[in-house]
Amino acid sequence: MNAPVFATLGCRLNAYETEAMKDLATAAGLSDAVIVNTCAVTAEAVRKAKQEIRRLSRENPGASIIVTGCAAQTEPETFAAMPEVARVVGNHEKMQASTWTGLAAPDLIGVTERVQVDDIMSVRETAGHLIDGFGRHRAYVQVQNGCDHRCTFCIIPYGRGNSRSVPAGVVVEQIQRLVDRGFNEVVLTGVDLTSWGADLPATPRLGDLVRRILRLTTIPRLRISSIDSIEADPALMEAIATEPRLMPHLHLSLQAGDDLILKRMKRRHLRDDAIRFCEEARSLRPDMVFGADIIAGFPTETEAMFQQSLKLVEECGLTFLHVFPYSARKGTPAARMPAVRGPEIKDRAARLRAAGDVALGRHLRGQVGKVHRVLTEGARVGRTEGFAEVAFATDQPEGAILDVRALGQDGARLLA
Repeated sequence: MNAPVFATLGCRLNAYETEAMKDLATAAGLSDAVIVNTCAVTAEAVRKAKQEIRRLSRENPGASIIVTGCAAQTEPETFAAMPEVARVVGNHEKMQASTWTGLAAPDLIGVTERVQVDDIMSVRETAGHLIDGFGRHRAYVQVQNGCDHRCTFCIIPYGRGNSRSVPAGVVVEQIQRLVDRGFNEVVLTGVDLTSWGADLPATPRLGDLVRRILRLTTIPRLRISSIDSIEADPALMEAIATEPRLMPHLHLSLQAGDDLILKRMKRRHLRDDAIRFCEEARSLRPDMVFGADIIAGFPTETEAMFQQSLKLVEECGLTFLHVFPYSARKGTPAARMPAVRGPEIKDRAARLRAAGDVALGRHLRGQVGKVHRVLTEGARVGRTEGFAEVAFATDQPEGAILDVRALGQDGARLLA
């Protein structure tokens, strides 16, 4: 009897959920299985999932291949048609103990369905055990799942369902437990983090959650993952201005820098909104660092429109870019829009990445000579409060927060 093998594709949330699935599979006694947690954000992600399934099937002869995650939720028939795949499990089902009990003992439990994928839009709660957090020295705590918005390029709401929030009291209790276990930093995660609270009594906002965490726990460092800047509430901005334990790094879901493209994406902000937010946040917290998601080659994007995205790197002062070459997702409105040629998409993505590399290098050079508070993630690596990676010349205690002077820069890292 062999322990199950897990493979995770895609986002941090998927990695987070894989950790929860490991516990559920172990408790159920599942063995001789390979679980592939897929991503659906692009067509390329689905292609890679199928490639990974075939590879894992070759490397684990005799094991049952179980496919789950967003691609399994949105395209169950694609994976059910693969001869290597034994079971397809939806995003809601993968978080249920009963699912894993059935996978471990199908004959005993009477589970015969090869595809277990129900309507994700009917799910109203986030599984409680998901907030247990994971990470060796930095804990990730999911406080929200799903998305109520319908951006024209995005398949994720159909994989994750509607927005749903973990109550603040539950989050606070979990974070304090993580502190008691020795964690010095917690990252709040979600699919659409700034929508947190909309489905809870009294409709609190993300800023209310952040301030409550900082008031009621002793966490030394609290970090926020990707946010939609147009939905940043006054309490969040106040926390940015006044809470030194809230880390000065925000990753923004910007997607484009041209107003017409933003409208065709069905985004809720315009170009000037993004610039204004960055200026305001930096005025409240001068050491604030911004990352951003930007799509290259969205349908109908001209070179002039792309230049607006390229200029946004400078105008918003972005440093850490996640660049996505546009990939049509079947069933989304954008897939029916006039497409940009593939080579142009690839070229624009490369130019965006190059601009991001230049911006990051300039930012890091500005940090050399300064003293930084660094959380060590390994014996010789850590992150500053602004999320810059730091490489140490000698071994350091892991999981500690150290005052470190940056002595130089090597590519995308500071040297200490």
